[in-house]
Amino acid sequence: MNQVEIIVEKNVPCTMRDGIVLYADVYRPNVTGHFPVLLTRLPYSKDLPLYSHRYLDTHRLVENGFVVIIQDVRGRFQSEGEFQPFSQEADDGYDTVEWAASLSYSTGKVGMFGLSYYGYTQLLAAEKKPPHLVAIFPAMTLNDQRNGTVYRNGAFALGLFETWTLESIMPDLLKRKYEKNEERTSAFRKLADSLNKIEEWYAYAPINNWPPLKVLDEVNYFFEHLNHPIEDESYWQESSIIDKYDRLQLPAYHLGGWYDCFIGPTLENYVEMAKVNDPSKNQKLIVGPWGHGLFSSIQGERSFGVHASGDWINLEEDITNLHIRWFNHWLKGMDNGIEKEPPVKIFVMGINVWRDEMEWPLERTDYTRYYLHSKGQANTKTGDGRLSKVKQEDEKTDSFIYDPKNPVPTKGGGTLFSGPLTMGPYDQSGIEKRDDVLVYTSEPLNEALEVTGPVKVKLWASTDAANTDFTAKLVDKSPDGTANILTEGIVNAKYRNGHHAEKELNGEIVEYEINLWATSNVFLPGHRILLEISSSSFPQYAPNPNTGKSMIESSETKQARQTIYHSREFPSHILLPIIPTRENTL
Repeated sequence: MNQVEIIVEKNVPCTMRDGIVLYADVYRPNVTGHFPVLLTRLPYSKDLPLYSHRYLDTHRLVENGFVVIIQDVRGRFQSEGEFQPFSQEADDGYDTVEWAASLSYSTGKVGMFGLSYYGYTQLLAAEKKPPHLVAIFPAMTLNDQRNGTVYRNGAFALGLFETWTLESIMPDLLKRKYEKNEERTSAFRKLADSLNKIEEWYAYAPINNWPPLKVLDEVNYFFEHLNHPIEDESYWQESSIIDKYDRLQLPAYHLGGWYDCFIGPTLENYVEMAKVNDPSKNQKLIVGPWGHGLFSSIQGERSFGVHASGDWINLEEDITNLHIRWFNHWLKGMDNGIEKEPPVKIFVMGINVWRDEMEWPLERTDYTRYYLHSKGQANTKTGDGRLSKVKQEDEKTDSFIYDPKNPVPTKGGGTLFSGPLTMGPYDQSGIEKRDDVLVYTSEPLNEALEVTGPVKVKLWASTDAANTDFTAKLVDKSPDGTANILTEGIVNAKYRNGHHAEKELNGEIVEYEINLWATSNVFLPGHRILLEISSSSFPQYAPNPNTGKSMIESSETKQARQTIYHSREFPSHILLPIIPTRENTL
């Protein structure tokens, strides 16, 4: 079906079980018949298609025989009710799926698509098992708000949460609250002023009294989130699927990006759903060299080639066509072979090629420890920090002073916040001049070395603070000195063992595991593997004040002396997923 006339129905009502009415726009072929429905539910306005679903051509979906429904979630734009992020989306999603299946032009089969928040509305709805939801296509999404959205390993995701609230959520809240008068104009001027100065507002503490939202007297959920501690399981589990994967038994095509802020949860969703489904047929994964919602072949300071673009994946198809093939099979029963394709497609950076795989992580992975070494002066890129497969003997410790008032700046990586240099591969060599950044570097590689899979750092460290953070960053250093970030992670000492709080520190040596999530990169001959260790990345994460409290509740800070141990007794290392080849040697 091509070049069909499209009927657009605006503000079609859908009544939830509690009587609240949500409104959707419906796009459908202007021909007689019944069609499967592709549904997305989002908080970013159904009336702005280029913003709300910019990575897909929904008109092509209609031209290929689907009804497309785009719905404003509860409390957003045209829909009734009060917006509470994620907490209503499971039941509302169930009700909307069943409503969509009952429409007179529907075949009764419903699929869902969407990215980020509206990637998660799929998973939350699917967990409730609506009978007519057949398949989903979640892109760059989450699984628990404590896993990269509000927190990451106990560290508050400052830049993402503040930016999203102020930039993406606030405008509609103000429109809903104020009529078109001077009061609304005044409120929007305040919002604009806050957005123009958001880089200054990142530094404000205590966060639970953040002026941009207090002044506007809006976004109660923002402060409600902050007032619920990480260990409040009943609160956070309401919007989590971490313990509910056994209920997600349906076909799903997972889409991610190596520089996406949700690459960890996206990969985890695939792995866990593959355990309860048939990964050889109905669970698929594609990961490109992309940032959050950005599918260009150029990311940060690097170009990966036109074949890396979401508009021309491996010079074969775009993301829209991938959706069409997926839903043609599961919603129309077409034997187009997609279920027989290898379940995993990844873009391998460095050599810049797409590659099909049969699983994730790759079975042939050789998990290899690269140990930290120095003579006690690993500070800065000109220090004596080294990285090698040779185990440590007795070595001097490295130390640095972490000052929360002068945190290490975030530059690139898998980030999502307002400001310059915020996402993708950026050169870290300037940051590596700082004395509070420890730099451990391998010798130049004699042959290419592929690192594809989950990356973790085991770090033995002590501090004179009651609580603190430690960060780790994997970097590809080229012969010209450019140091491109690949992936990073952080751990809050208080939550080093999960969502329950540990006792305050008292100078003891503690083992930390820092999850850097994952990457796929070939370190080319002459390149070096580089690991940075520090205690901050601002404004990606709120600086830890080192006092035992957090910047959420306090503005008081103190400097901390951080000591990193690397010896036979304390073998600090980075665990790299090496993909073996005959030539992979240092």
